[in-house]
Amino acid sequence: MATNNVAYNPQEIEPQIQKFWEEHKTFHATEDKNKEKYYCLVMFPYPSGRLHMGHVRNYTIGDVIARYNRLLGKNVMAPIGWDAFGLPAENAAIKNHAQPSDWTYSNIEYMKRQLKALGLAYDWDREVATCRPEYYKWEQKFFGELYKRGLVYKKVSTVNWCPHDNTVLANEQVVDGRCWRCDSKVELREIPQWYLKITAYAEELLKDIDTLTDWPERVRTMQRNWIGKSEGLQITFKIEGSEETCEVYTTRPDTFMGVTYMAISAAHPLAKEACENNPELAAFCKECLTQKFAEADISTMEKKGMATGRYAIHPLNGRRIPIMVANFVIMDYGTGAVMAVPAHDQRDYEFAEKYGLEKIPVIRPADGSEVDISKEAYVEHGILFNSGEFDGLNFKQAFDAIADKLESLGCAKRTVNYRLRDWCISRQRYWGAPIPMLTVDETGELVPEVDENLPVKLPTDVTIDGVISPLKTDEKWYKTTYKGQSATRETDTFDTFMESSWYFARYCSPNYDKGMVEQDAGDYWLPVDQYIGGIEHAVLHLLYSRFFFKLMRDCGMVKYDEPFKRLLCQGMVLADAFYYIDDGARVWVSPLDAIVTRDDKGNITKAVDKQGHELIHEGMIKMSKSKNNGIDPEDMVRLYGADTVRLFMMFASPAELTLEWRQSGVEGANRFLRKLWNQVYDLTSVSSFKALDKSKLNAAQRKLRHQLHTTIVKVTDDIGRRQTFNTAIASIMELLNAAAKETGTDETSIALRYEIYNAVILMLYPITPHICFKLYELLGNEGEIDDASWPKADPDALKAEDILIVVQVNGKVRARINVDPTLDDESVKQAALANEAIVKYLEDKSVKKVIYVKGRLVNIVAA
Repeated sequence: MATNNVAYNPQEIEPQIQKFWEEHKTFHATEDKNKEKYYCLVMFPYPSGRLHMGHVRNYTIGDVIARYNRLLGKNVMAPIGWDAFGLPAENAAIKNHAQPSDWTYSNIEYMKRQLKALGLAYDWDREVATCRPEYYKWEQKFFGELYKRGLVYKKVSTVNWCPHDNTVLANEQVVDGRCWRCDSKVELREIPQWYLKITAYAEELLKDIDTLTDWPERVRTMQRNWIGKSEGLQITFKIEGSEETCEVYTTRPDTFMGVTYMAISAAHPLAKEACENNPELAAFCKECLTQKFAEADISTMEKKGMATGRYAIHPLNGRRIPIMVANFVIMDYGTGAVMAVPAHDQRDYEFAEKYGLEKIPVIRPADGSEVDISKEAYVEHGILFNSGEFDGLNFKQAFDAIADKLESLGCAKRTVNYRLRDWCISRQRYWGAPIPMLTVDETGELVPEVDENLPVKLPTDVTIDGVISPLKTDEKWYKTTYKGQSATRETDTFDTFMESSWYFARYCSPNYDKGMVEQDAGDYWLPVDQYIGGIEHAVLHLLYSRFFFKLMRDCGMVKYDEPFKRLLCQGMVLADAFYYIDDGARVWVSPLDAIVTRDDKGNITKAVDKQGHELIHEGMIKMSKSKNNGIDPEDMVRLYGADTVRLFMMFASPAELTLEWRQSGVEGANRFLRKLWNQVYDLTSVSSFKALDKSKLNAAQRKLRHQLHTTIVKVTDDIGRRQTFNTAIASIMELLNAAAKETGTDETSIALRYEIYNAVILMLYPITPHICFKLYELLGNEGEIDDASWPKADPDALKAEDILIVVQVNGKVRARINVDPTLDDESVKQAALANEAIVKYLEDKSVKKVIYVKGRLVNIVAA
């Protein structure tokens, strides 16, 4: 059949189809209670100025899921917006002598064009930007309501402070004592901060993780660990020679008789008091307070300490317990004091070894063997000894007995503790939503801004020098009044996690002017059916969003307990990284500029750049500007078209795993689409086409049609339930390879191919929508593919005419036979024994046994 000369030209057809979608508002969503809703959401981007391949992968996955559910007949909403506040805009403004607002809005417009060029099926009428006053107004009003409910408070606290960025860092943003963003050495500072009482919801946040059955288990585990529920004792020690006390929390009261010292934070009141007359201790405490580490660093950091000269009294045996300041004790975790049992805690053991402190073993293995603490602590549960009246008890018995004893003495109580700490939402930066709180100058009273004055707008014509927020120097802005009294505005701004913790609800009614979410719209669209984003957000963003949603529920705004039903965390995008050495420094070369030689296994054996520099291959690593191995999506779309990039992204790797960017893979995806285009054009060059008469199919055609409908079943399951998009594409490719062999020009052959290509185009539509839009039209279908239905498998076609059975003799494959699937087991065995090749192998042997594994193989045991 002659090939039509109309060539596949994505650069021509894709903008046309995108324009059609925009003009017809194809993906505009409205509430329709007669249809099943489906809310598909990708984590919204920070408007940095350019999309990177991580963005493209995330948004393509979301688009595939949204379009697939649209074809299933659901009422799909897929919104997009911008997480627009944050430090990068300030830094860019300082560097470029521009306003953060101008930089941000300019980037939004540019990135919007990039997103549209990918053909993403967003409802752009729902677009939000968190830096717009009409967005953060409702967040400010909500904050005031939470303050009235006692869920907001302000306190002086010790924080991680980056002296370069002049801002507070979360523990997770401190890496090896340095700022994760600028690598400056982090300091500890005590400053007043605003907090949300997330700990009031700790138990519910923990319990409801069990309801998130469609979340990845590793994310659920990370959330459980972050909340960190534990059951233990809060024990009060008296301080020798004073009326003071010191409280500790322990989950191991069974080790209580082995306490040999107390370790306290440098910020603990006892430490501060001891420093007053001890300059050396004061210097040590200052050193502790100017270094900071993530909690994960505690186990590996060097343990340092100094005696305070004071003692606690053990409440059961009266032992004097030295109180030590230790650099590994954090004031903001627990009570800021630890009862140290060096025989049974490795951290305490290392500290005791370094400072010559006593180690008293009180737990031995349950098998009765002796405990050996000569080299390390014994940390397992076991049987108590050396513990007086508690000797011989196991962990549970000892927990209860020691707890009862201490409670009877009035110096302990059973307590449930959480690792989770209240959420500090203050940031000492400019480009964020102002915290809507006032201090009444005369009385010092803290009050929320009155509703009529909301939003408290961020001034946008400012000078930023990177040293101090312009809000703190703008007296016209921070000086105000409250009910006729002079007042001062809060000059800190919200942590940007505040904006990203409720944006998904705002999408339901983005223009609603009476609250955060319009009730009917929220009740219809929420919760989000599918959420897609990176694993790096597995703890903070997702936990804060869950917390915020529960707050909104308790304020009567939403009626559900959890915001996201199903979660998919996509993997990172990797690319080859190359460099050469110039004057002792590494010069990174783009992988697109590297000319590589590979061995027969595909491994790189040599690489040079276009200037002839011999390159060193760093490996396949995460795309980054610093390594110059980022691939610009815009360049790829310009070269190959959006559909090619989308197809490669979905085919090259399972969605949750890392994806290795390979130019050869992109070119392969492009060849596949050109082949599909040509095959459909070949078919449509036939002038006549009639509906398929299944009774006229020959055996080979029936087999091909069986493959089509089993592929429909598999692809439906792969995309819908399993979300293994790469295996869905592989099955479609196998089907097309088989269809290419059906070259007949008769009516039945043509009709069968029409059925195949129509189904293939519908199955590929979520992944490569532009080419499928055009080919669906070319095949003569009425209407647009956007309004079509997902293909359904024909039950009759799913019935296999025959099945392939492997025949073994003594475990070795000797033949393969096709049998009728309706044959009974004995008939299959007889068919195997009658096979010509098998008869030959059995000529001089006697059959001892014939084993049939139904639908798979026959094994003949012969001697």
